[in-house]
Amino acid sequence: MNLTPAMQNFVLHWGEMGSRWGVNRSVAQIHALLHIAPEPMTAEEICETLDLARSNVSNGLKELQGWKLVKSSRQLGDRRDHFTSVRDMFDLVDTVIQGRREREFAPTLAALKDVEKEAAVDGTPDVVKTRMAETLRVMQMFDDWYTDFSRLPRSVHLAVLKLGSKLTRFLPKGS
Repeated sequence: MNLTPAMQNFVLHWGEMGSRWGVNRSVAQIHALLHIAPEPMTAEEICETLDLARSNVSNGLKELQGWKLVKSSRQLGDRRDHFTSVRDMFDLVDTVIQGRREREFAPTLAALKDVEKEAAVDGTPDVVKTRMAETLRVMQMFDDWYTDFSRLPRSVHLAVLKLGSKLTRFLPKGS
């Protein structure tokens, strides 16, 4: 696959974004390439297009599959796997948010609940217990909101997104 300058810039920028989000730059570049590729690509084609080592591409594809951002498929008469990214941007964003919730947010909530129980019996000062409880309460509130919102149909999600800042007209002013 020959990349135009715009395609190269897309892949390079996605790699930069990925590194800011804690994802290996080459993994993010592989994802970007698969996201814009018109057809599924083999690992060899990815290596050639991005000038990456085969082991780097293999490990990157495994990581992306673990995040459920990339899927492999077979083609008749070809023994190689062909890879493609989640195509629908709404599904892509939802997959990333859900994955980060499962790997980062949910374990933090569980740890905060454990710490709260421990603090109740280990002599932790009340002012510290109050601060930890507030942290848990607010994080739990965000998680509950996300869980409830994620169950709504896509049409509702899109309507809320389209409303955007207009929604603030219906909310009380002030702090």
